[in-house]
Amino acid sequence: MPLVEINFDGLVGPSHNYAGLSLGNLASASNAGEVSYPRAAALQGLAKMRHNIGLGLAQGLFAPLPRPNPVFLRALGLGAINESDVAQRRLRAAAWSASSMWTANAATVSPAPDTLDGRCHLTAANLVTMPHRSQEWPDTLRQLRLAFANAQAFVVHDAVPPCFGDEGAANHMRMCASHEAPGLEIFVYGTTGGAFPARQHEQASRAVARLHGLAPKRCLFIEQSPEAIAAGAFHNDVVAVANERVLFTHEQAFADPDGTYAAIRERLPEAEIVVVPASTVSLADAIRSYLFNAQLLTLPSGEMALVIPLEAWETPSVRGWLEAHMASNGPIRRVLPVDVRQSMANGGGPACLRLRVVADPATVDPRFLLDETKVAKVEAVVAAHWPEQIDPVDLGRETLARSVIAARATLLEMVQLPELI
Repeated sequence: MPLVEINFDGLVGPSHNYAGLSLGNLASASNAGEVSYPRAAALQGLAKMRHNIGLGLAQGLFAPLPRPNPVFLRALGLGAINESDVAQRRLRAAAWSASSMWTANAATVSPAPDTLDGRCHLTAANLVTMPHRSQEWPDTLRQLRLAFANAQAFVVHDAVPPCFGDEGAANHMRMCASHEAPGLEIFVYGTTGGAFPARQHEQASRAVARLHGLAPKRCLFIEQSPEAIAAGAFHNDVVAVANERVLFTHEQAFADPDGTYAAIRERLPEAEIVVVPASTVSLADAIRSYLFNAQLLTLPSGEMALVIPLEAWETPSVRGWLEAHMASNGPIRRVLPVDVRQSMANGGGPACLRLRVVADPATVDPRFLLDETKVAKVEAVVAAHWPEQIDPVDLGRETLARSVIAARATLLEMVQLPELI
């Protein structure tokens, strides 16, 4: 088969909660302490996956990581719950975090047409900036090495050293004439975000490019706008997304927008850059609605579609711009709103929930690939075993821990992944 783009979505885990652990993520902070609905969240994510399968697209699935994470708890010396210690409660909440569902942060991916050895390279992201995410990469790496175990087609690298923060594909874009053609890989790093941390270090991006064997002419290293980080764009994919020849971006996404566009056009003359002006959609509206944290996809018909959260479609400035763009015969021909409200409330939209891998599906472990039948089976497990709701004050309760652990084990048994139990 020819190479195709496979979107691997993270299934929302049974410990999904709103503990407000992510500094700089406005949605996460604003919903801290609220009751979450893990079952509804996972079913919303699966509905999005089914939606994309219905469009004729290849779809994959990553399982939730083990939570509560016993390795993390032991390393911090956390035993019995100390209700009076706020710092301990926050650390315990980190051990329960379901943030691995945002698989855009799982790894950075360079498809075979871009690499020196002609194999698809993946580097697990270390996610060191946030404690609740820094624990993810060892278990993520195990899963990546199972899914992409075919050594003739894939190379899976350890995370880069933690002295350089790396947040994976959320700060990486690939532009190309078509998915199977050689591409231009764009690494976006931050330097400052005012009160909020810049999560992607330039040297982490450069290390990933070297590990993947990318030719310098096929790489760009671009600084994210400090203004965007300070406004809550904690990852580049909150303000820009690319697909094949199209870059869809907010006017304030990059520190040097004109220089960025010129460099892209120099390396990829067929590039089509669609800029949403701040005068039409403010940076605040773009971040609040997650207009750019969307899946920009090439449909089997060749048309490009934008899968957006309902929140974007319900934002007047955003909807007005999208409708005008489609009426003008722009490159985005279809806009497809989806309901991922539970993920959005914790700070992640449709793009956060997926890792894009350009590969031959026949080279991927089939246990990680989805069709309608498997989606229905996963939905049945979620409906029967995921908690209906979680109050953050219950994190650490033994009864809830047993329920969450058993739910994940049931899922792994159904999808035949005992290696991950």
